[in-house]
Amino acid sequence: MDWGEWESFYLRIVQEMGYSVEEDRKAAELLRALLLEGDEYILRDELAAVVGRKAYVFGCGPSLEKALVEFDFSDGTLIAVDGATSALLEHDMVPDIIVSDLDGRIPDLRIANDRGAFMAVHAHGDNMDKLTAYVPLFSRVLGTTQTEPLDIVYNFGGFTDGDRAAFLAEELGAREIVLVGFDFGETVGRWSKPGLREHAPIWGSKRKKFEFAKELLKWLEKNGKARIEYLRPNP
Repeated sequence: MDWGEWESFYLRIVQEMGYSVEEDRKAAELLRALLLEGDEYILRDELAAVVGRKAYVFGCGPSLEKALVEFDFSDGTLIAVDGATSALLEHDMVPDIIVSDLDGRIPDLRIANDRGAFMAVHAHGDNMDKLTAYVPLFSRVLGTTQTEPLDIVYNFGGFTDGDRAAFLAEELGAREIVLVGFDFGETVGRWSKPGLREHAPIWGSKRKKFEFAKELLKWLEKNGKARIEYLRPNP
Protein backbone atom coordinates (compact mmCIF):
# COMPACT_ATOMS: atom_id res chain seq x y z
CA MET A 1 0.00 0.00 0.00
CA ASP A 2 1.50 3.32 -1.02
CA TRP A 3 0.79 6.70 0.54
CA GLY A 4 -1.90 7.55 -2.02
CA GLU A 5 -3.85 4.42 -1.07
CA TRP A 6 -3.20 4.79 2.65
CA GLU A 7 -4.05 8.49 3.02
CA SER A 8 -7.83 8.06 2.99
CA PHE A 9 -7.63 5.32 5.65
CA TYR A 10 -5.29 7.46 7.70
CA LEU A 11 -7.44 10.59 7.65
CA ARG A 12 -10.48 8.59 8.73
CA ILE A 13 -8.49 6.95 11.55
CA VAL A 14 -7.21 10.33 12.74
CA GLN A 15 -10.73 11.73 12.82
CA GLU A 16 -12.34 8.77 14.57
CA MET A 17 -9.52 8.18 17.07
CA GLY A 18 -8.88 11.85 17.83
CA TYR A 19 -5.25 11.87 16.72
CA SER A 20 -3.23 14.83 15.44
CA VAL A 21 -1.73 14.79 11.95
CA GLU A 22 0.79 17.44 12.97
CA GLU A 23 1.91 15.46 16.01
CA ASP A 24 2.30 12.36 13.84
CA ARG A 25 4.47 14.39 11.45
CA LYS A 26 6.59 15.68 14.34
CA ALA A 27 7.07 12.10 15.54
CA ALA A 28 8.22 10.99 12.09
CA GLU A 29 10.75 13.82 11.95
CA LEU A 30 11.94 12.96 15.45
CA LEU A 31 12.42 9.30 14.55
CA ARG A 32 14.34 10.27 11.43
CA ALA A 33 16.65 12.51 13.47
CA LEU A 34 17.23 9.79 16.07
CA LEU A 35 18.04 7.20 13.42
CA LEU A 36 20.49 9.49 11.67
CA GLU A 37 22.12 10.47 14.95
CA GLY A 38 22.61 6.89 16.09
CA ASP A 39 23.47 5.59 12.61
CA GLU A 40 21.84 2.25 13.46
CA TYR A 41 19.09 2.45 10.87
CA ILE A 42 18.51 0.09 7.98
CA LEU A 43 16.75 0.58 4.67
CA ARG A 44 13.85 -1.30 3.15
CA ASP A 45 15.94 -3.52 0.89
CA GLU A 46 18.15 -4.61 3.79
CA LEU A 47 15.10 -5.84 5.70
CA ALA A 48 13.58 -7.40 2.57
CA ALA A 49 16.59 -9.73 2.43
CA VAL A 50 15.45 -11.21 5.78
CA VAL A 51 11.93 -12.12 4.65
CA GLY A 52 11.24 -15.39 2.83
CA ARG A 53 8.19 -16.42 0.85
CA LYS A 54 6.37 -17.46 4.03
CA ALA A 55 6.07 -15.21 7.06
CA TYR A 56 4.44 -15.87 10.42
CA VAL A 57 3.12 -12.72 12.10
CA PHE A 58 2.58 -13.20 15.82
CA GLY A 59 -0.09 -11.02 17.43
CA CYS A 60 -0.85 -10.69 21.12
CA GLY A 61 -4.25 -12.40 21.27
CA PRO A 62 -5.08 -14.96 23.98
CA SER A 63 -4.64 -17.87 21.54
CA LEU A 64 -0.96 -17.04 20.99
CA GLU A 65 0.48 -19.12 23.82
CA LYS A 66 -1.39 -22.27 22.82
CA ALA A 67 -0.37 -21.78 19.19
CA LEU A 68 3.30 -21.51 20.17
CA VAL A 69 3.03 -24.92 21.84
CA GLU A 70 0.92 -26.60 19.19
CA PHE A 71 2.55 -25.58 15.89
CA ASP A 72 5.97 -25.62 14.24
CA PHE A 73 7.12 -22.31 12.78
CA SER A 74 10.53 -23.33 11.47
CA ASP A 75 9.54 -23.00 7.80
CA GLY A 76 9.04 -19.24 7.72
CA THR A 77 10.20 -15.79 8.77
CA LEU A 78 9.09 -14.90 12.30
CA ILE A 79 7.64 -11.40 12.74
CA ALA A 80 6.61 -10.50 16.29
CA VAL A 81 4.07 -7.79 17.03
CA ASP A 82 5.51 -5.77 19.93
CA GLY A 83 4.56 -7.60 23.15
CA ALA A 84 4.33 -10.95 21.35
CA THR A 85 8.13 -10.84 21.48
CA SER A 86 7.91 -11.70 25.18
CA ALA A 87 5.77 -14.75 24.46
CA LEU A 88 8.21 -15.99 21.80
CA LEU A 89 11.16 -15.56 24.15
CA GLU A 90 9.30 -17.55 26.83
CA HIS A 91 9.19 -20.40 24.30
CA ASP A 92 12.86 -20.08 23.32
CA MET A 93 12.06 -18.45 20.00
CA VAL A 94 13.74 -15.29 18.72
CA PRO A 95 11.80 -13.35 16.09
CA ASP A 96 13.54 -12.31 12.90
CA ILE A 97 11.72 -8.95 12.95
CA ILE A 98 9.88 -7.03 15.66
CA VAL A 99 7.20 -4.49 14.71
CA SER A 100 6.74 -2.06 17.58
CA ASP A 101 5.66 1.42 18.62
CA LEU A 102 7.71 0.72 21.78
CA ASP A 103 4.62 -0.08 23.82
CA GLY A 104 5.82 -3.58 24.72
CA ARG A 105 8.25 -4.84 27.36
CA ILE A 106 11.40 -2.93 26.45
CA PRO A 107 13.81 -5.33 28.24
CA ASP A 108 12.44 -8.23 26.15
CA LEU A 109 12.62 -6.19 22.94
CA ARG A 110 16.26 -5.44 23.75
CA ILE A 111 17.04 -9.10 24.45
CA ALA A 112 15.57 -10.15 21.11
CA ASN A 113 17.36 -7.32 19.30
CA ASP A 114 20.66 -8.32 20.92
CA ARG A 115 20.03 -11.88 19.73
CA GLY A 116 19.62 -10.76 16.13
CA ALA A 117 16.06 -9.50 15.68
CA PHE A 118 15.61 -6.51 13.40
CA MET A 119 13.40 -3.67 14.68
CA ALA A 120 10.65 -1.92 12.70
CA VAL A 121 9.96 1.03 15.02
CA HIS A 122 6.85 3.09 14.42
CA ALA A 123 6.47 6.81 15.13
CA HIS A 124 3.16 8.46 16.06
CA GLY A 125 2.13 11.52 18.00
CA ASP A 126 1.64 9.65 21.28
CA ASN A 127 5.02 7.94 21.55
CA MET A 128 7.60 10.68 21.04
CA ASP A 129 8.85 10.30 24.61
CA LYS A 130 9.40 6.59 24.04
CA LEU A 131 11.16 7.23 20.75
CA THR A 132 13.59 9.59 22.47
CA ALA A 133 14.21 7.22 25.38
CA TYR A 134 14.42 3.88 23.61
CA VAL A 135 15.40 4.18 19.94
CA PRO A 136 19.08 4.81 20.88
CA LEU A 137 19.06 1.47 22.73
CA PHE A 138 18.43 -0.58 19.59
CA SER A 139 20.43 -1.57 16.54
CA ARG A 140 19.28 -2.52 13.02
CA VAL A 141 16.20 -0.27 13.10
CA LEU A 142 13.81 0.39 10.22
CA GLY A 143 11.73 3.51 10.85
CA THR A 144 8.02 3.71 9.97
CA THR A 145 5.35 6.37 10.19
CA GLN A 146 1.59 6.64 9.66
CA THR A 147 1.81 9.98 7.86
CA GLU A 148 3.76 10.96 4.75
CA PRO A 149 6.95 8.86 4.41
CA LEU A 150 10.36 10.46 4.69
CA ASP A 151 13.59 9.31 3.06
CA ILE A 152 14.51 6.74 5.74
CA VAL A 153 11.14 6.55 7.53
CA TYR A 154 8.71 4.41 5.58
CA ASN A 155 4.96 4.01 5.34
CA PHE A 156 3.83 0.66 3.93
CA GLY A 157 0.28 0.98 5.28
CA GLY A 158 -1.35 -0.40 8.40
CA PHE A 159 -2.50 1.11 11.67
CA THR A 160 -2.03 -1.17 14.68
CA ASP A 161 1.24 -3.01 15.19
CA GLY A 162 -0.51 -6.22 14.11
CA ASP A 163 -1.96 -5.26 10.76
CA ARG A 164 1.06 -3.04 10.07
CA ALA A 165 3.28 -6.11 10.49
CA ALA A 166 1.23 -7.92 7.86
CA PHE A 167 1.57 -4.97 5.46
CA LEU A 168 5.31 -4.97 6.15
CA ALA A 169 5.57 -8.68 5.33
CA GLU A 170 3.69 -8.10 2.06
CA GLU A 171 5.89 -5.14 1.12
CA LEU A 172 9.07 -7.09 1.84
CA GLY A 173 8.15 -9.95 -0.45
CA ALA A 174 6.30 -12.60 1.58
CA ARG A 175 3.78 -14.47 -0.54
CA GLU A 176 2.19 -16.41 2.30
CA ILE A 177 1.39 -14.56 5.52
CA VAL A 178 0.18 -16.62 8.47
CA LEU A 179 -1.41 -14.60 11.26
CA VAL A 180 -0.98 -16.17 14.71
CA GLY A 181 -2.71 -14.82 17.82
CA PHE A 182 -4.98 -12.51 15.81
CA ASP A 183 -8.18 -13.19 17.75
CA PHE A 184 -10.06 -9.87 17.58
CA GLY A 185 -12.37 -11.07 20.35
CA GLU A 186 -13.68 -9.71 23.63
CA THR A 187 -10.45 -10.54 25.48
CA VAL A 188 -7.07 -8.85 25.12
CA GLY A 189 -3.98 -11.02 25.51
CA ARG A 190 -1.68 -10.44 28.46
CA TRP A 191 1.22 -9.53 26.16
CA SER A 192 -0.61 -6.49 24.76
CA LYS A 193 0.54 -4.13 27.51
CA PRO A 194 3.46 -4.41 29.95
CA GLY A 195 1.18 -3.88 32.93
CA LEU A 196 -1.13 -6.79 32.15
CA ARG A 197 -0.53 -9.91 34.24
CA GLU A 198 -3.34 -11.91 32.64
CA HIS A 199 -5.77 -11.67 29.75
CA ALA A 200 -8.18 -8.76 30.19
CA PRO A 201 -11.61 -7.67 28.89
CA ILE A 202 -11.38 -5.44 25.84
CA TRP A 203 -11.62 -1.68 26.39
CA GLY A 204 -13.18 0.98 24.17
CA SER A 205 -10.18 2.34 22.29
CA LYS A 206 -8.84 -1.18 21.76
CA ARG A 207 -12.15 -2.25 20.23
CA LYS A 208 -11.93 0.64 17.75
CA LYS A 209 -8.37 -0.35 16.87
CA PHE A 210 -9.47 -3.96 16.31
CA GLU A 211 -12.16 -2.79 13.88
CA PHE A 212 -9.66 -0.80 11.85
CA ALA A 213 -7.17 -3.68 11.93
CA LYS A 214 -9.78 -6.13 10.61
CA GLU A 215 -10.79 -3.73 7.85
CA LEU A 216 -7.21 -3.19 6.78
CA LEU A 217 -6.39 -6.89 6.79
CA LYS A 218 -9.43 -7.53 4.58
CA TRP A 219 -8.11 -4.85 2.22
CA LEU A 220 -4.74 -6.58 2.15
CA GLU A 221 -6.33 -9.97 1.47
CA LYS A 222 -8.17 -8.49 -1.50
CA ASN A 223 -5.47 -6.22 -2.91
CA GLY A 224 -2.14 -7.71 -1.87
CA LYS A 225 -0.09 -10.37 -3.62
CA ALA A 226 0.32 -12.59 -0.56
CA ARG A 227 -2.10 -15.28 0.55
CA ILE A 228 -3.23 -14.54 4.10
CA GLU A 229 -4.20 -17.26 6.54
CA TYR A 230 -5.31 -17.15 10.18
CA LEU A 231 -3.77 -19.93 12.26
CA ARG A 232 -6.10 -21.16 14.99
CA PRO A 233 -5.03 -23.65 17.66
CA ASN A 234 -7.36 -26.47 18.61
CA PRO A 235 -10.02 -25.52 21.19
